[in-house]
Amino acid sequence: MNGPVPRPGVLAIEPYQGGKSKDTSYVGKMSSNEAALGPSPKALEAYAKAAAVTHRYPDGGAHLLREAIARRHDVEIDRIVCGCGSDELLQLLCRGYAGPGDEVVYSEHGFLIYPIAATACGATPVAAKDDGYTVSVDSMLKCIGDRTKIVFIANPNNPTGTYIPRAELERLHAGLPPHVVLVIDAAYAEFVTDPDYDSGQELASWAPNVVMTRTFSKIYGLAALRVGWAYGAPAIIDVLNRLRGPFNVPTPAQAAAVAALEDREFFDKALAHNTRWRDWLFQRLGGLGLHVVPSAGNFLLIDFGSAAGAHAADEYLRDKGWYLRRMDSYGFKDHLRLTVGTENENRGVTDVLAAFMETARV
Repeated sequence: MNGPVPRPGVLAIEPYQGGKSKDTSYVGKMSSNEAALGPSPKALEAYAKAAAVTHRYPDGGAHLLREAIARRHDVEIDRIVCGCGSDELLQLLCRGYAGPGDEVVYSEHGFLIYPIAATACGATPVAAKDDGYTVSVDSMLKCIGDRTKIVFIANPNNPTGTYIPRAELERLHAGLPPHVVLVIDAAYAEFVTDPDYDSGQELASWAPNVVMTRTFSKIYGLAALRVGWAYGAPAIIDVLNRLRGPFNVPTPAQAAAVAALEDREFFDKALAHNTRWRDWLFQRLGGLGLHVVPSAGNFLLIDFGSAAGAHAADEYLRDKGWYLRRMDSYGFKDHLRLTVGTENENRGVTDVLAAFMETARV
């Protein structure tokens, strides 16, 4: 067939599939790790106000937003870059540091964007075996070679919800050659309450080959606005600024993100809600006879014992209007992932799962 031919590797990419739901008829969409309480009312107000100037181009440097991030996290503003979601920044890191002949290492059950981003730039994604549901630092280090250019680690990890503690993160970095960029994807950092956790910010504050990415899509409830940021070595931030679009974060999105950062009361409310109901779901699902992976995020990975069991549960739930996330593409065919929802959603979905488990025992 005549016509344009994409460069090698592009057609090998499996497009990312988000959490499914019907447009109007679902009862509970609990498949995409979205914020249970939605965005801060102050963020919505700021968004609406900023919409009046949508005929003007955004501030390309996102100065007010970077100032707000710097204040909140006590980091240097010049080491921050904002993106159209953290996904954009993850993909730009691959564009900037990897290409044909290079390798990008990521954890076996890590976020699907990592191999997609690597393949898109012509590099070879290399999956390091996990230790059960947890990232294995030893496995990742064994995968490092002369061709390795980037190591991606999500901490906490999606979809397992597990994390590696500060000491293990530091051990991973210590084992990497200086030319390898360590990308710490801390999209779910705000949900973690464990004292031995580190988002990667400390490493990124001094190491020349480390960058941490964050997002406003999760606890801040701004998923539709696509706002993310990265913090790290000045040279890496410079590369991201050279590659990103000149106006990559819209004005209303920037305004909403600033307001969300400043609304500490709503943030604390969202964190308390997630902690309470994540623990409640863990206990309730365990009481139904299901194995649930302990999670530090806003979701739980549920083991149904077999692929047939997980798929049957998914179909049963969908028939009742409930949508969880199938995990086949992540290598967990026996599992479904459940996002922590509102109180009504959490109680409702577990009632339906209880009914399914009764049918499964018959």
